[in-house]
Amino acid sequence: MGSVRQRLGDRDYARLLAFRVGLRSFLRWSEEQAGAVGLTAAQHQLLLAIRGHSGPQGPKVGELADYLCTRHHSAVQLIDRTEQLGLIERSRDETDRRAVRLTLTEAGQQKLAELSTTHLEELHRLAPLIDQLPDPASSTPTP
Repeated sequence: MGSVRQRLGDRDYARLLAFRVGLRSFLRWSEEQAGAVGLTAAQHQLLLAIRGHSGPQGPKVGELADYLCTRHHSAVQLIDRTEQLGLIERSRDETDRRAVRLTLTEAGQQKLAELSTTHLEELHRLAPLIDQLPDPASSTPTP
């Protein structure tokens, strides 16, 4: 967008509002779903970050901190609490013994699978909100 601002109409703002409300509602709903299976929202996100990581060995702690948009020490505290629940395991990296990798336990895999199915269903329900967002390319630019 740079220094050019897009001129949005009332309908565009209404669509943005609907999207933001839908997004916030989804996040609140997601927290409730995680709580129903005994997890915090952050623990749910941690499990998803581990499972969704593309590497075969599991992510390093620093990578998880990036996925969670948090600092390294905060990620470590979350990892400690989640490991105590028996949902994740730590192991040393095979090539760099200083690095720690994380994987899900069977219990962690089960909890994540349980949550992911309902989350995908809810996201599909919310998909029309994304499709209705204003297209900035079709708005009138103003200096």
